[in-house]
Amino acid sequence: MTEHSALNKKTASAARAYFAGGCFWGVEYYFEHKDGVVSAVSGYMGGTKDNPTYEDVCSGKYGFYEVVEVTYNPEKVGYEELAKLFFEIHDPTQADGQGPDIGEQYKSVIFYNNEKEKKIAGKLIGILKEKGYNVVTKLFPVTKFYRAEDHHQDYYDKKGTKPACHFYKKRF
Repeated sequence: MTEHSALNKKTASAARAYFAGGCFWGVEYYFEHKDGVVSAVSGYMGGTKDNPTYEDVCSGKYGFYEVVEVTYNPEKVGYEELAKLFFEIHDPTQADGQGPDIGEQYKSVIFYNNEKEKKIAGKLIGILKEKGYNVVTKLFPVTKFYRAEDHHQDYYDKKGTKPACHFYKKRF
């Protein structure tokens, strides 16, 4: 989805959610193809440096995660449905990253905007744990989101391929 078309689809009731689940390319891909999602933007969150670059994030010095900012229409899709999708497109039990992508920036995190989102995410983690999943996903309050460089946006759509490290697996 182009930035222009995403802007045209935005409504006054648009909301944002933030998910980190490994390399942001795959996370972005699945959210961009979800009904009710207006846009999914790859970026960085959770660190200590203003305007970080990809190299800054990969250095591990500043504490950033690769995050996808999901702008969605809550009249068409709810936060809980998006959070469920998040848990179904990555491995929330892998502690050191995702698949072959190892490092702090690839760990599983939900950044919540408010207590309601935190409660929903916590409930879903509880359900997964009851099903036998040793979920390591962390819950942190939202901090400043930094948009990643342009070549990281819409990566798989530009290449005409599908994610290499993210696969859908029904868990709910």
